[in-house]
Amino acid sequence: MIRASGIVLRRGTKVLLDGADFVVNPGERVGIVGKNGAGKSTLFALLEGSLDADAGSLEIPASWQIVSVEQEIREVDRPAREFVIDGDRRLRRLQAEREEVSPDDGQRIAELEQALIDADAWTAPSRAEQLLAGLGFTPNQWMSPVGSFSGGWRMRLALARALMAPSDLLLLDEPTNHLDLDAMLWLERWLAAYPGTVMLISHDTEFLDAVARAILHFDQGKLQRYRGGYEDFLEQRSERLRQNHLAWERQQKETARLQGFIDRFKAKATKAKQAQSRVKALARMEKLAPIHAESGIDIRIPEPESMPDPLLVLDGVSTGYKLADGTVREVLKDVTLMVRGGSRIGILGVNGAGKSTLIKTLCEELPVLAGSRNASRGLEIGYFAQHQLDMLDAASTPLQHLLRIEPQTREVELRSYLGSFGFSGDTVNDPVGPMSGGEKARLALALIVRRKPNLLLLDEPSNHLDVETREALAAALAEFGGSMLLVSHDRHLLRTTVDSFWIVADSKVSEFDGDLEDYRQWLAERGSQQRAQERDIRAAQAEQQGTAVVDRRAQRRLEAEARQQRAAKRKPLEKNLAKVEAEMERAATRMAELDTLIADPDLYSDARRDERLQVLSEHGELTRRHGELEEEWLTLQEALETIDQSLREA
Repeated sequence: MIRASGIVLRRGTKVLLDGADFVVNPGERVGIVGKNGAGKSTLFALLEGSLDADAGSLEIPASWQIVSVEQEIREVDRPAREFVIDGDRRLRRLQAEREEVSPDDGQRIAELEQALIDADAWTAPSRAEQLLAGLGFTPNQWMSPVGSFSGGWRMRLALARALMAPSDLLLLDEPTNHLDLDAMLWLERWLAAYPGTVMLISHDTEFLDAVARAILHFDQGKLQRYRGGYEDFLEQRSERLRQNHLAWERQQKETARLQGFIDRFKAKATKAKQAQSRVKALARMEKLAPIHAESGIDIRIPEPESMPDPLLVLDGVSTGYKLADGTVREVLKDVTLMVRGGSRIGILGVNGAGKSTLIKTLCEELPVLAGSRNASRGLEIGYFAQHQLDMLDAASTPLQHLLRIEPQTREVELRSYLGSFGFSGDTVNDPVGPMSGGEKARLALALIVRRKPNLLLLDEPSNHLDVETREALAAALAEFGGSMLLVSHDRHLLRTTVDSFWIVADSKVSEFDGDLEDYRQWLAERGSQQRAQERDIRAAQAEQQGTAVVDRRAQRRLEAEARQQRAAKRKPLEKNLAKVEAEMERAATRMAELDTLIADPDLYSDARRDERLQVLSEHGELTRRHGELEEEWLTLQEALETIDQSLREA
């Protein structure tokens, strides 16, 4: 168990935590949320032991192995797979000692061989390859040197290395920033099966909802704990703020009543004693701070001045990259598509399929190798990608960046515009260089949409943005009157801003008739097909080499037997799953009824005190039971998936 008591953390003169307490139980998956700069990464540094608290105590079991993702990678010449295996430091120490031990020391050799077996040394390469495959690396990349990968891919390698390491406590700071949707779904499944304790910082609310079973929220120098995922946190916090506001209002009335008595009777001798007692009562009263709405970011994207239809047409287009030796690598072939006025499209596809290539072709950052790109007169593109953050002038301020675009516009108007993107007061005059990734992303977006584009091409716009800014961006994009193509692993952003999807696969781009849940199923089926193809290829190769003869009839019989065995194993699990789902539905229905009662201000009158206590007690019990049912549901789903996986691998 992790137990923190009275923790005080400062960054310079800023107090991040002031007397914070929290407990994390073994095996829990805890999400850490709060605004950028609240102190989330500093808390991780405290847990890792690289930072001492300014006050208070932190207890972590001495036997626990704590693992986090390395931010700096030095072993650039190391093959990717070996770099990942290096995460298991004990294994590497045993392997090094085994190589150096004297051949004459039979006893030590036996001890080391047994230790290597205990450390799963012989399965380490395959385990590392599974991690690499899950995070989007193809087999021909597994032995490529680390230095051959871009920065985002190196961070995936660092994540795989952390997952490879045996651990009791896994600290993940924004692990999805460099992942696409299929890799993120894989990571969700991996963490669901991880037996240790996970503490997770993420601004991706759907990822938090899928992984976390408790939330720690940075709130005015404290850490408030909430049960459940992110959506549960929002509901519980909203109710807590409402209750706090009611308590504050009651205290204001009581304070006014006491002060009124003091003011009326403190000069009268007969009432002086009572007045003094009320002065003491007023002094003893714990002052409750009024609850103010958190100052949010209110992004407004200017409306386009014109909206041609269609905006852009690709006809039989092939596109790709010119390599260093002058040759061309085609990524997309024979692409024919039309971007209509007012269309809002999400771009789906597995890692490396060509989603970013499509966006770059549409905005002419990549040339058309064949076919034609036809743009309508009046087309105005706003293109956002992560590399544009590096194109900002580090020495200039946000206000100076905007003045270069509109030198004739009044400064007060530009300040107001930047304020809607979170640059308020003197921050408009701060240099860009020291800003966080989220602040730079906000500035880049502000500059792009200021030009009033009628077509937004957005490639992972929510990376580095905190939850509040993501919500503001989602709201702004939902209200945007122009057209939009969006590449994002943020499922909440996709769900709330796009109307349809295109899918990039097998060098083609086509309409996808479905939603994100259908896409999840598409990914699963595609993976199953690819594994089947790989097995067929291996079998064919073995047959050609004379090392294996495949009896198809016998194989079909074995496959039929395996399916029967799977059905027999799945039946009781599916029966239990149906019962759990039915109970979850009943609990959710009743909780919704209780939520309606809790939201009724009349419930908090003195006359309904007993009813209020009963309602809150029942709601708390149902919340607890619903959480237990969710855990049971996940366990059953994992068991079913294990059965299916064993059949696929057979």
